[in-house]
Amino acid sequence: MNCEAIHCPDSGTVRFAIYPDGFDGPRIIAHISERALCERFGAETNEASLISACQANFGLIEAKALARYALRPDMAVLLASADFGAVDALAEAL
Repeated sequence: MNCEAIHCPDSGTVRFAIYPDGFDGPRIIAHISERALCERFGAETNEASLISACQANFGLIEAKALARYALRPDMAVLLASADFGAVDALAEAL
């Protein structure tokens, strides 16, 4: 699990790569909102904390992004707080 994340302050997101077909397949760019990282994963609003939260929770974030991409490969992947329910947050805490 490799998290290639960078903060994009102009869009209020953290951008990261997913590989639906593994590392030999295409590289897809996805985004998660700063708000989701703060509300669901406890990040602070600074760049280092946002990226760290994305990296620390990348298993769950990547799974959500891959599922979203699989449903609509023609649309950009942007994850928001609503994509991560209370059950997901509890599972990450355990």
